[in-house]
Amino acid sequence: MKPTDCATGALCFFCLLFLLWGTATGYASDVKVSGYVRDGFRILDIIEGSTDQSFTVYRGDYIKFNLPRSIEKPVLILNDGGQETTLIHDMDQAPYFKMKNTGEINFKINTVKGRIVVIEYQAARYRAVTAAEAQTYIKAHSPLILDVRTPGEYRAARLEDAQLIPVQELSRRIGELNAHKDSPVFIYCATGNRSTVASKILIDTGFKHIVNLRYGIVDWYKRNYPVKK
Repeated sequence: MKPTDCATGALCFFCLLFLLWGTATGYASDVKVSGYVRDGFRILDIIEGSTDQSFTVYRGDYIKFNLPRSIEKPVLILNDGGQETTLIHDMDQAPYFKMKNTGEINFKINTVKGRIVVIEYQAARYRAVTAAEAQTYIKAHSPLILDVRTPGEYRAARLEDAQLIPVQELSRRIGELNAHKDSPVFIYCATGNRSTVASKILIDTGFKHIVNLRYGIVDWYKRNYPVKK
């Protein structure tokens, strides 16, 4: 529901409740997410001299800052007084930052200041489930099971019949999954962050039925569900 969906076009009581609920829970509708995704990372472009630059990203995103060359010896500080991190201009070697929780993060890069608003991912063809819900879903739908962790994590323990494509490789290997565009795909990682990024990559490429293990294989372990080693 949007604020103008009411017959009068006014912001009705129920619309207001909906908007407040979305703000409180970290969910958002019709929100433009910042930057672009490359090799599994969300790239955020920094504008030199800005003192109020704002970005919106998804929980689970791995972000990198794309800096203008004119910013020399860039140092990042998160949340006013947090640990300093030296940044570099080469995107392949630049440090990345994992957006683990919804909420707002303040940042400073030399004289540039701004904030990052982290929201929960939402889409019509996507849903996130717990390990208990996943057990039922897998039995009922026999989806393609996609593991987007590292090869080392995959070798250590994985779900039965899981196919490995690390999230950093997913965009360039998407063609390997084309046969499953119209059928269910179940995605997992360690804690649900990388799998959220992978889910969006697949949905943006036209996949129709994506289910994400919200708390990852860690939740699976806690419930003593079977894994393959």
